[in-house]
Amino acid sequence: MPTSTKGRSRWYEIPVRVALWTFIGTLISFAVSLLLGIIGVAIVSVLRGVHPDMTTAYRRVALPGAMVAGAVILLLVLRMEIQQYRQTKILERIERVS
Repeated sequence: MPTSTKGRSRWYEIPVRVALWTFIGTLISFAVSLLLGIIGVAIVSVLRGVHPDMTTAYRRVALPGAMVAGAVILLLVLRMEIQQYRQTKILERIERVS
């Protein structure tokens, strides 16, 4: 993934990309965990013979799952972006020397 249009690495682009990827990843993980929570609540309600309480899927499954996934995604993307930035800086130095 190129760091910018000119091929130069800029440190101030890192927080923008980290925030964007974290937001997208958290949103996707919330959607997936909500789907799984709804399916789980529906199955349990059918087995018990009661009406399903879908707020449980939001409060006890989707929200905590998305929060944990968001924290993990934040750390992983931040680590990857910093590595990418350092590698690009080193390659730019090598290019200038040769």
